[in-house]
Amino acid sequence: MIKLTINGQPQTFEGDAEMPLLWYLRDEKDMTGTKFGCGMALCGACTVHIDGRPARSCMTPMRSVDGASISTIEAAEEDRIGAAVQAAWIEEQAPQCGYCQSGQVMSAIALLKEKPSPTDEDIDAAMSGNICRCAAYPRIRQAIHRAAREIK
Repeated sequence: MIKLTINGQPQTFEGDAEMPLLWYLRDEKDMTGTKFGCGMALCGACTVHIDGRPARSCMTPMRSVDGASISTIEAAEEDRIGAAVQAAWIEEQAPQCGYCQSGQVMSAIALLKEKPSPTDEDIDAAMSGNICRCAAYPRIRQAIHRAAREIK
């Protein structure tokens, strides 16, 4: 039996330990904010936080999260930094199609928790694993800077 915490709630899992965390979240917990993109941990659409660090849930087997604390986009607004990032996303009109945005937001939250005043280079490095097919990168960067100003 795998025990974990998702968005502050204790959970148990008794299924296939090789099942990706993404499918557990989406199919068994009905938490569809985390998206399936490439299935190879290359696009970032499936980004969640595992013990406070961004991780690609599509390639994270359930066995590896035993005892871990998982945060998803569904709980992002409960955190001061997460709320600031989501508000900045709206103000800067960062999303176009929106498909990649939950992964983008989760990566931005992790960045701002580590570096509350990031440079453009810090943002580019932290967000480099998140692909946006709409190419909204300049607005995403503006939104991160805006959120950084808000959390000061």
